[in-house]
Amino acid sequence: MADDSLTGIDIVIPNWNGRHMLEICLPSLAAQSYTNFNIIVVDNGSTDGSVAFLQSSYPDVQVVELPENRGFSAAVNFGIKAGTHNWVLLLNNDIEVESRCLEIMVAEIGFEPDAKMFALKMISFHQRTMLDGAGDGVLRGGVGYRLGTMELDSDKYNIKREVFGACGGAALYHRSLFDEIGFFDEEFFAYLEDVDLNMRTVRAGYSCRYLPGAVVYHIGSASTGSKINKLTVKLTTRNNIYVICKNYSFGMFLRFLPAILVYQFFWFLFVVKKGQFIAYLSGAIESFSKIFKMSSKLDQKGCVQTLSAKEFSRRIIRSEKEVINSIMSRRNGEGKNNILLRWYLAIFC
Repeated sequence: MADDSLTGIDIVIPNWNGRHMLEICLPSLAAQSYTNFNIIVVDNGSTDGSVAFLQSSYPDVQVVELPENRGFSAAVNFGIKAGTHNWVLLLNNDIEVESRCLEIMVAEIGFEPDAKMFALKMISFHQRTMLDGAGDGVLRGGVGYRLGTMELDSDKYNIKREVFGACGGAALYHRSLFDEIGFFDEEFFAYLEDVDLNMRTVRAGYSCRYLPGAVVYHIGSASTGSKINKLTVKLTTRNNIYVICKNYSFGMFLRFLPAILVYQFFWFLFVVKKGQFIAYLSGAIESFSKIFKMSSKLDQKGCVQTLSAKEFSRRIIRSEKEVINSIMSRRNGEGKNNILLRWYLAIFC
C-alpha cells in the first residue's frame, strides 16, 4: 500500500461562506514542497462569493458546487467521490498547512503499509505554542476529544504513535477504507460524524496513526462563529446519541451505561450554564425519534465488525484513559483541580 502514495492525494475541503478562510488555506497548499495533489473544494451553497472567488483566483481547484448547505458529512462525501487518487486528505477551510506538511506526511505513511487512517498534528492558528489536537480519543459517553487540545506543545506530542482516530478537520484516509466501511454518515449533518467513522474504522480492525511531523494550524469554529451556540449544542446532543446507537451493541450499552449517564449529566449541566437548554432539548427529542433507525445501522454496510465486542470495548476504555489524562494535563496547566476526574478514573476505569 505504501506505493499508493505516489499516485497522489485528493485534498477535500468543505466550504460554507468561508471565502476569507480559503484565502488562508489555499495559498498554504500552493506553497507545499510536495505537489502531487488535487484540491477539491465542495461549496455548501455559500452566499459570500466563494465560488466566484475560486473560479477567478484558483482555476485549477476542482469545485463541487451544492445548491444548499448539506452539512459537513454530505460535503466531504461529495468531495471524496469526486476524486480519483488513492489517498484522501480532509481539511477544514480554516486550516493553514505548514509548507512541508504533505512531504512529511507522504514520507511517513510509507513506513505504515497496513494503516488506512492518519491524524495530522493540529496547532492553534493564533497561539502557535498551543496544541489544537494530536489525534483523537474517545469517551465511553460517545463523544470524541482532540488529545492535547489547549495544552502547550511538548515532546510527548512529538512521537508518532497509535491513537483511536483522527479529527475530520485534518485527516488522511486511504480510499479503500470508504469502500469497506462506507462514507461519513449524512444523518449527522455536522459534529461527531468523525467520531462515528473512527469507531467504525476501529471495529473493522484498523488503527489510526498520529503523524507529529505533518503540521497544520487551525483557527476553529470559523463557520459557526462560536464553539457553543444553539446549532452546535443541538447537533452535538443529537449526534452523541446517534454515535451510541450506531456503534454500541446492547451488551456494550449496558456495560457503559454508568459512564454514559455521568457524561450526560455533566453535559446537561454545562449547556444549562451556557443558557442552551432549549437547544439541548431539541437535539435530545430529535435523537429519540431516530433511535431505532440509527440502531439498525449496526448491522448494515459501514459497520464491519472484525473486532469482538470485548476487544472493541477495551480499545474504547484505553482511549478514554488517554483522554482523561490529557484533560487533566490541560487543567493542571490552567491551575484547576482534577478531583472529579480522578474519582472518575478510580471508579469507572
